Parts: sequence; structure tokens; C-alpha cells
Amino acid sequence: MAKKFLYIIAALILLFLAALLVLRVWAQELTALALVPSAEFTEQETLADNAYSDPAMWYAHPQMAGDNPARWQPDFASDRGLLPTPADPSPPDFAVFFIHPTSYLSRSSWNAELGNEDAEDLARLYVQAMASPFNRASEIWAPRYRQATMGAFLTDGIEGQLAFDTAYRDVALAFDHFIQSIDPEMPIVLAGHSQGSLHLITLLHERVADKDLADRIAGAYVVGWPISETHDLPYMGLAACNAPDQPGCIQSWASYAEPADPSQVAQYYSESVGLDGKARGESPILCTNPLTGARGGEAPASANLGTLVPDESLSNGSLVPGMVPARCEARGILLIGDPPEMGRYVLPGNDYHVYDIPLFWANVQADVMRRVEAWAARS
Repeated sequence: MAKKFLYIIAALILLFLAALLVLRVWAQELTALALVPSAEFTEQETLADNAYSDPAMWYAHPQMAGDNPARWQPDFASDRGLLPTPADPSPPDFAVFFIHPTSYLSRSSWNAELGNEDAEDLARLYVQAMASPFNRASEIWAPRYRQATMGAFLTDGIEGQLAFDTAYRDVALAFDHFIQSIDPEMPIVLAGHSQGSLHLITLLHERVADKDLADRIAGAYVVGWPISETHDLPYMGLAACNAPDQPGCIQSWASYAEPADPSQVAQYYSESVGLDGKARGESPILCTNPLTGARGGEAPASANLGTLVPDESLSNGSLVPGMVPARCEARGILLIGDPPEMGRYVLPGNDYHVYDIPLFWANVQADVMRRVEAWAARS
């Protein structure tokens, strides 16, 4: 009986090791199988030209009274004996346009329908965590849009690109309404993360580059999506941020703890096409250090004014100063040292993608203020 039991244990161990091998070798294929829609792409009905005049089409909007997730302000961690810092003087008026990342994970369709409860609940959490560093703005706008599903990133099929095109049309329509609605003298801050940054890159290329509007941009935070310094940046209408008090510039970073393995993103990047129509290949990736507000370089954890550490539900959290350092590395990624405890949503390869902005929440808030004040001083 004992020998039979040992055989069973040995068989289970072999099955476990075989499962690990399958996940290691075919992880990308299995993920694609789980997330890429099997349905045919269906063209979405074009939204009406005035669709975004309805405040209900926005997660954050100036007319929202008390239910605006972008206006959330976390507290400093009380268990560390830290007190909130006094509020800085009021900044000049400015408006923020924020594009949320992918929150639609279903494989039942290529684009989320407006009103999908699961996707929109998660999108609101993303807006709360990622748009709230911009909450010193006089106006914050964050549109609902028919985002491409997660599986659209995992296929070479035409359906994936069509899904992104559909999502971008909504974002562009929302942006046009935003521009028409705000004070024409007011400076603008643009921000996005992941899929939101993918659309923001196109938006900068089509709506800002070589346009008068470029002069109104106090800063652009294109986070969690790689920007080629060769094939993208020259066509986005703004320079990269090289100094913390430089207005009208672009910041971008992707966060990894060490040891970092960005191989999957690197493969996607090398095979993708830049704004100039050429393959990005091995071209350098823009990396901003959010602790310094400048391209490249490194800064110690002591320079981190506050990391937003979420609770289990992601619906709340507190700011912890000095938690992680930051160093731009030759591969174009931002290294944050040993893996910090941020929750269960760390991706393979020590990829802290979901936490790109929360890791540097208080620094981003301070950075926005400097950019807007520098813009106002220049104008």
C-alpha cells in the first residue's frame, strides 16, 4: 500500500512539473487561447458627433458632483507615523484629458460595449488610481470608450487592429469635444496608460503635431506603452522631457522589479510599426525617470514622495514614501529594485505594469504642478 501511495505521489509530481513546463514554453499561446476572441470582428455603429456632450459618457467630467473617481485623494500611511503634507498653493488653472487602460477582458467580442458592467467598474478603479495624481487640475476629463479587448494585443490577425481603430475613433471624438468645451486659454495635460497610451500616441500624432494646439500642452504622460525615440517621438509634436521644469514635453516609462524579463514586450515592440510606417525593430525606447522628471538616469528610494499601495479590493490605498527607487536601463525599461509588495497583479517577468503610475503617485502629482507652472511662466 505504501509503495502504491509513493507511485501516486511521484505521478502527481511529474504532472505538476509537466504543467510548469507547458506554462513556461507555451504561456503566450495559452494566454492567447484564453483571451483572443473566437468571434468574427463586427463593425461598431459610429457614435453621434455630439455623443460626448452627455456627461454620462465620461468617468470623470467637470459636471460630476461627488462621484468623480479622478478627484480621489489618498492619505499617507498612518501606521508609519506619517502625516499628510500641507497643501501647496493653488496652481494655475489647467485641464486634464486622461485615457484609461484596458479593463475589458472578455473574448466574446473584440470591443467592449458601452455599459458593460464588469469592464466599467474596473475602468473606474483605474481612473481612481491613475488619474487621481492629476487631481489638482481645475478640470479632469476621462472618457468612456469602446476599448479593444485584452486579446486584441495577442493576435497578428486584422481583427486586433480593427478593434484598436474602433476604440481610437471614440477617443478622438471625445478629445475633440474636450477641446471645444474648455477655456481656449487654458493649458492642457494629456495622460494615459497601456491601451490608453497607445491611443494617446496616435492622438498626439494626429491632433497635436504641427498644430497650434501643441503650444497649449503643458505635459503629456504616455505611460505603460513603449515609444520609439526614432520611429515615434519625432512625429508626436512634443519633445521628450529632459528636465523637471520643462513644459510641453512627453514622459513615458514601464516599470519592472529585478530581475526583470521584458522579453514578451520586447518581441511585440520589435515587430510593431512606428508612426513613420517603419518597423520599430531595435530602436531605443524612451524612458523617463518619474522620480527626477527627466529622461534616463536613476534616483534612490528616498526621492520617492509616495507610492500608492492598494488594498486587496484596489478600491482604496495609502501613500508610502521612500518605497521604491527608479533607474532607466539600456533596454528602455524602468527598474524599481527588489519586488515591492503591491498586490497580486504583478505580471510575469516582474512586470509592474498595472502599478506604473501608483508606484510614483506623489511624484507624478508634484511633477504635473511643476510643468503647469513652467508653462504659465513661459506664456
